[in-house]
Amino acid sequence: MIYLDNSATTYPKPMSVRQTVAKAFADYGANPGRGGFAMSVNTGQAIYKCRQCAAGLFGAPGPECVVFQPSCTQALNLVLKGYLKPGDHVVVTDIEHNAVMRPLTVLAEQGISYTAAEVAPGDNDATLESFRKALRPNTRLLCCTQASNVFGVRVPVERLAALCHQYGAKICVDAAQSGGVVPIHIQESGIDFLCCAGHKGLYGPMGTGMLIFRDPADKLATLVEGGTGTMSQSLVQPEDPPERYEPGTVNVPGILGLWAGMEFVKRQGQEKIYSEEMAKVNYLRNKLSQLPKVKLYTPAPKAPWFVPVLSFNVEGLPSETVGDVLGKAGIAVRCGLHCAPAAHRKFGTLQGGTVRASPSVFTKREELDALARTVSRI
Repeated sequence: MIYLDNSATTYPKPMSVRQTVAKAFADYGANPGRGGFAMSVNTGQAIYKCRQCAAGLFGAPGPECVVFQPSCTQALNLVLKGYLKPGDHVVVTDIEHNAVMRPLTVLAEQGISYTAAEVAPGDNDATLESFRKALRPNTRLLCCTQASNVFGVRVPVERLAALCHQYGAKICVDAAQSGGVVPIHIQESGIDFLCCAGHKGLYGPMGTGMLIFRDPADKLATLVEGGTGTMSQSLVQPEDPPERYEPGTVNVPGILGLWAGMEFVKRQGQEKIYSEEMAKVNYLRNKLSQLPKVKLYTPAPKAPWFVPVLSFNVEGLPSETVGDVLGKAGIAVRCGLHCAPAAHRKFGTLQGGTVRASPSVFTKREELDALARTVSRI
């Protein structure tokens, strides 16, 4: 199989990730923080080392700022539902994923409003001005994707962080498409809450995600309460992160696999990953642009304005039909709306969606040639 659906989940996983997950079942099978015997202690220490790795990779003040979650989606829900109160206002982009828009739709019923600011691809000044105009006296949070999962358009989150801080608001960044691909340093950039997917650009297992705080003193209401292995005499959830937001037994094999994935990214180098994947997606775009019936929706994706994601369609055919033909040819892409109707509405593809191809570090140019040849035959 030629796998080009890495924006959904990277595949294959590095051998080090697969080996680490297997080792977790063999050597780290006890609950971390729940026992004084050797395996429990060792498991807790391994989880702590993963927090240290994540804090270092993303520029967090310390490991206590790293909270493990089952997904980037749940991390976003934790921020939105744990930080906002009735009467608050939120500014989002007009290309947001449903991981942001659906929670906000629920919160709108509780008196929390939001405004979608227009992203101008390739014009960060215009994007910044759009956000400035959307700010209100009661704006408490900017919540925005760092990069579109459909069209690869990047958002200037660093400049938006500076803007919202001038107005007394905070910023939450959805790094599902950028974590591990684009270097992120939350202390330098001013990102208050960073939400990451472990199974995409960080090459970890599915079912892993992280919420990373710039300031661990920022307090969120909890989504779930329960046992943490600490302060068990109290029926109140602990106040301090990460225990406050991690009730129950954490996903030890997944988290240790995520640790191995982050170490893989560090060895490869994020700048190198970004550069090589952008070269691959531009190579594919150039191939497809030579086919007269292929419709492309963005200019050639150049740094730093894009991440390596490419959407296209074939004239006269639904995106799902093209995806089905590609699938039968052994080429995996994703078609439809990609859980991001806002982005499709902006680019005029809401009715039929697009075919999306996204490479990884393991993608070979001959695989991109095969996709272009198959699309040519279609």
